[in-house]
Amino acid sequence: MPEPARRPTVLVADDYPGMTTALTRALKPFFDVVGQVSDGLELFDAATQLRPDVVVLDLRMPGLDGLAACRRLKEAIPDVCVVVHTAADDDRLRAQAFASGASAFVPKERAGDELVSAIRDAVTRRPST
Repeated sequence: MPEPARRPTVLVADDYPGMTTALTRALKPFFDVVGQVSDGLELFDAATQLRPDVVVLDLRMPGLDGLAACRRLKEAIPDVCVVVHTAADDDRLRAQAFASGASAFVPKERAGDELVSAIRDAVTRRPST
C-alpha cells in the first residue's frame, strides 16, 4: 500500500494577530500549518528553522517588510514558495512581489476564494528538490 502524500507545510506571517489566527484556521484542513509570526525578522528566523514548503506573508510587517522578507527567504531557501497575501491589490505591488520571488499574489479580499488554490498551485509548480 502506497504511503499517503505528505501535506505541504505552511508558515503564516501577518502583523495582525486576528489575521494569522483566521488564516491558520482556514488553512489547517488542507495544509500543516507549522507556525505563525508577526514581523519580517521573526519570519526569516522561523522559516530558516522550520523550512516550510510555503510561506504566506503580508507585505506590510514591522522589522522587515514583506518584499524584503520574500527576497531574503528566496536567497536563503530557494525552493520555498512565497504566497503574498495583502490588502494592497495593485499592479505595481503585484509586479514587485513577483520580482522579489513570490509564487502567487492573493489580495485579502479574495483570500476565501483563491488562497488555498494559490498555495496548491505554487507547491505543484515548485521544482523537485
